[in-house]
Amino acid sequence: MVLENKMLTYGNPEDEEEDAPEEEEEEEEMVDPLETVRAKCEQSEHCVHMKERLDTCEARVNSRSHTEEECTEELMDFLHARDHCVAKELFQNLK
Repeated sequence: MVLENKMLTYGNPEDEEEDAPEEEEEEEEMVDPLETVRAKCEQSEHCVHMKERLDTCEARVNSRSHTEEECTEELMDFLHARDHCVAKELFQNLK
């Protein structure tokens, strides 16, 4: 009941959004430092090698119609290498 009274008193919430200044829409998007560091680490020599192994495995698995092979080991190796690099650099970028 209280909520209904407030809506009647203050009007439709959608109307308020229309009246808001356009400056709020032009705000700069926040960039996640984790994503930035991950992208940088994926370019390191060790991660590139692990990514190549993963891509090779995926190509091999996708070329076969019936296989039980999965690329879990290669994926875990790549993620481990990337996260090892990220762990060294991430906290240097935080304020």
